Amino acid sequence: MATTSQTAVIVDAVRTPLAKGKPGGAYSEIHPVDLHSTVLAALVERTGIDPAVVDDVISGAVGQVGEQSGNTARWAALAAGFPESVPGVTVDRQCGSSQQALHFAAQGVMAGAYDVVIASGVESMSRIPIGSQTLGRNFAGMKVLERYDLVPQGISAELIADRWNLSRARLDEFSAESHQRAATAWKNGFFDSQVTVVNDLRTDETIRPDTTTEVLAGLRPAFRDEHWEQRFPDLDWRVTAGNSSPVNDGAAALLVTSEETAARLGLRPRARVHSFAVVGDDPVLMLTGIIPATHKVLARAGLTIHDIDAFEVNEAFASVVLAWQADTGADLAKVNINGGAIAIGHPLGSSGARLMTTLINNLEQTGGRYGLQVMCEAGGLANATIVERL
Repeated sequence: MATTSQTAVIVDAVRTPLAKGKPGGAYSEIHPVDLHSTVLAALVERTGIDPAVVDDVISGAVGQVGEQSGNTARWAALAAGFPESVPGVTVDRQCGSSQQALHFAAQGVMAGAYDVVIASGVESMSRIPIGSQTLGRNFAGMKVLERYDLVPQGISAELIADRWNLSRARLDEFSAESHQRAATAWKNGFFDSQVTVVNDLRTDETIRPDTTTEVLAGLRPAFRDEHWEQRFPDLDWRVTAGNSSPVNDGAAALLVTSEETAARLGLRPRARVHSFAVVGDDPVLMLTGIIPATHKVLARAGLTIHDIDAFEVNEAFASVVLAWQADTGADLAKVNINGGAIAIGHPLGSSGARLMTTLINNLEQTGGRYGLQVMCEAGGLANATIVERL
């Protein structure tokens, strides 16, 4: 094992097509451990590595309850046929869980603690519905509730739309384009090389190619009710199911090594992990952490927003991405160029690894050098990662 500081590289990245995260979805009859194992096995097959050389499997999952509990990463590695000697650990940084898994993997390689490590994530929202782990529980504790008047994420998205003066038409326009970009990407074969087929699903199940701004305009606000109207009487209520991400099942995995280890094993790295950052922000607005996270990671990298050739900004809600763009000045033509989570889907714990899989492919597709990925997370958190195409 290496003992000196070294560079972390991503050798390969793979994801499943994303399924509807509800009964009847393509993966709804698949145990999340088995779903997760498909991308681990695919990563080994694609790279040709001996899984016995993997020092750790670091995986993200948000709904760590029921079938997704008990350190699901360990069971996924065994389900994929890895030797018993390969350990696994499951992390929870909410929607950024598998992006945080990548950060931990890269940090381990850079510190010399790992030579070969897998960062991955899974979420089966059809079998473990969103919020299952906190349902009916005061997860924050009384001292936090004395300090903050917390609200659900959908209300946070409404508050963001209001603060940045984002019209309903603008949210719907952005969302319709997400579907159009994703549908075009599949049609042109841009996703083919990054996916492993599971249960005969060959495209992302929630993309709607015929979605238009006019269709989305007919949807009712998703979070408006008497309680929240009384609490926020001045809100225009712009957030709908159509300009929010759907619920999904999916998994993704990244193989991370040092450059020296990649050379020794005959592997060809695709990207270098250049810089990363994590921040905390207002837990009521909750989803705006991506703004300071972007500024922090750019400062660490010694880059500006104009140096970035491709962005993956998780589309939890259209208002989140548009507020981020208004603050950073990023060129929307470079943001989620093949569609985002509003179309492709947002299987919580696997979204970070899915976005990085897509980002690396986007850089190769466009010939770009630097890519930036950023993810909003419950509790007012955000991860940001910059990679350099090799």
